Amino acid sequence: MLRIHQALQAGDFPNAAQLAVELEVCSKTVARDIEFMRDRLDLPVEYDASRFGYHYTQPVGAFPTLQITDGELFALLVAEKALQQYRGTHFEKPLVSAFRKMAASLPDAVSLNLADWEQTIAFRTSAEPILNLEVFDTLARAAAQRRQLRIRYRKPGRSQEEDRVVDPYQLANINGEWFLFAFDHLRNDLRTFAPARIQKLEETGRVFTRPQKFSVEQRLRDSFGVLSGQGSYRVVLRFLPAVADFIREKRWHPSQELRELKDGGLELRLKLSSLEEIKRWVLTWGGQALVLEPPELAEAVRASARALLRAHPVGPGAAS
Repeated sequence: MLRIHQALQAGDFPNAAQLAVELEVCSKTVARDIEFMRDRLDLPVEYDASRFGYHYTQPVGAFPTLQITDGELFALLVAEKALQQYRGTHFEKPLVSAFRKMAASLPDAVSLNLADWEQTIAFRTSAEPILNLEVFDTLARAAAQRRQLRIRYRKPGRSQEEDRVVDPYQLANINGEWFLFAFDHLRNDLRTFAPARIQKLEETGRVFTRPQKFSVEQRLRDSFGVLSGQGSYRVVLRFLPAVADFIREKRWHPSQELRELKDGGLELRLKLSSLEEIKRWVLTWGGQALVLEPPELAEAVRASARALLRAHPVGPGAAS
């Protein structure tokens, strides 16, 4: 559109066919752009049948800069603050570049007190994941370029490391934690890896083709976090009135159904493929969440509670 604007400013009366050749687009694209300039940017563009081309009917100064509302600018400020979590990662440079380009396109004067808005919103992460930026950068580039990797990986709770050859499909940030979804040639299956547990990695020199049907969203559809399983569980939890509001205020899972109870409590129903993560979540509520279904989840919570009691004995010899 800026090139079209310059042609109109020159007074050459260009038509759609001429502009299409010059801009290497089709004439329909030129026609849509001119329509946008006239109807959305309020530029005085008209077609002169006697000159077989377009022209400005009134003097036009500079091409209009990016039109942005106060609400849109505020949304950009929120996004910029959220960008803090990507500082030092592979994504920082392109994101900062994008924000600079948008800033350069803004009008010189915007009727918004930025200082006030800056003090209105803030982001804080209490448990920030520790990333080896060199490892993270290599993973991101390998996933983007479809390059196979050889990694040395340590599973949680284990001291021994394992060598794996993987095809890195995608990096994903799930609930503030980074995970790599990759095809593991040792297991001959798709696996999830935590970048923080990768001790060493290098390219094998091979490239791979990522399956078209692969989708993180689809894989995690029935999981409560990042662990997907092969099961199918109907989970029913009852939350006591003291914590029920915390449950009402969030959407915890796409399958969730809420049922209000007469005492002010709440019943939460979910459909999950694995129980490990939901077990940990139930335990975080400290007895304010009761497992109604399935029986194996209730028993797993009871077993964890008994383990807690054994780890925290009362009386002589108790930990101080």
